[in-house]
Amino acid sequence: MEKIKIKQIRSRIGRPKDQKRTLDALGLNKMNKVVEHNATPQIMGMVNKVNHLIKILD
Repeated sequence: MEKIKIKQIRSRIGRPKDQKRTLDALGLNKMNKVVEHNATPQIMGMVNKVNHLIKILD
């Protein structure tokens, strides 16, 4: 399965609770933290929900 790397580039301060929970579920709890996940439909849905806070790395 394809892997994707996700980096949090914007702060979670002042964001709605559901977006904060989505970042937590992705394992992103600090700025500039990078995590790697399999590109499943569930993960891609979470990525699309908070795409303004994160960046997909190569």
